[in-house]
Amino acid sequence: MFYQNELKALKKSGRYRTREIVDDTLSDFASNDYLGLSHNQELHTQTVKELSKLSCHSTKASLLVNGYHQIHKDFEDTLCEINGFEDGVIVGSGFSANIAMIEALVRKGDTLFIDEKYHASGILASNINGIDVVIFKHNDTIELQTALKNSQAKRKIVAIEGIYSMDGDLCDKKIFQICDDENAILIVDEAHSSGVVGDKLMGVFDLYNIPIKPNHIKMGTLGKAYGSFGAFILASSHIIEYLLNRAKPIIYATSLSLYDTLLAHNSLKYIINNREFLKYEIIKRQNIIKNILDIEVAGLIVPIYIGDNQKVIMIKSHLLEKKYAIGAIRQPTVPKAIIRVIARLGESCELLEQLCLEIKSI
Repeated sequence: MFYQNELKALKKSGRYRTREIVDDTLSDFASNDYLGLSHNQELHTQTVKELSKLSCHSTKASLLVNGYHQIHKDFEDTLCEINGFEDGVIVGSGFSANIAMIEALVRKGDTLFIDEKYHASGILASNINGIDVVIFKHNDTIELQTALKNSQAKRKIVAIEGIYSMDGDLCDKKIFQICDDENAILIVDEAHSSGVVGDKLMGVFDLYNIPIKPNHIKMGTLGKAYGSFGAFILASSHIIEYLLNRAKPIIYATSLSLYDTLLAHNSLKYIINNREFLKYEIIKRQNIIKNILDIEVAGLIVPIYIGDNQKVIMIKSHLLEKKYAIGAIRQPTVPKAIIRVIARLGESCELLEQLCLEIKSI
């Protein structure tokens, strides 16, 4: 038992985790399936029908070794067209995308400026190869601008999220202008904003009406609003070309499955064709949360601050008995324990109302 003492410490502190088989009888307010597309059988059936016409069902290799299929290129082209970027590349996951970007882009003499609440994958990547890193306070534009102005780095790379995964708040719009003024590359992780905010539901670039510039990089995931799996990176052509030549998760990993890629492409088309309906449904859920819990949310993430690891587990267990699945997020994922509710479109407004009332009574 090599790690017995460590496991005991985790259990004592209320930070012990286990895998749990999904219970389909629960009302799901825990998953990041924001638009409920994971349950859209028409998208699944359409995707399988299209795949059945192909000569193979597996990508078989990495993107650079006979694993780049027309399905990948078609999806990349559509993503670029809708989001206004020159080029893009599909990768295996959002976690891999952050590793790919940060590990490859931040070279000797460069400095990475990363928001303190950036996803764990980005923080992990910042520790690779001893790169120079400045962690700035969450959404603190003054601290970021000062740090950039004082930096003598060869290249300055800033990493933020569009909507932050735990607090559910938006990045500050001023950061885009600051990066332009300081000639800094800006990485925006849109895992939780793509498909949720903006006139076209494409994320914060769309929401803030940001003209796409050569220093902008957008990453988005396919396992959340798109109801599939994988991720994408959009940027200027020369940055994508560079990543194809230097980013290890792109070079050495088998390319994204044909099913996941095509399903995500079909989901993107669905979002575009149904955006007004989807925006209406999102606003309805935001209004329910505001009216019952008095919490304003930018997207569909509802953080409820508890501050006690044991208590969030008790609340989660109580709600499970009521047949609601929610997130109980503890340290070190967050500074203080929270209940995390996802007001996803896959569950009705009526069920969301009942859950909010239950939480309020607790």
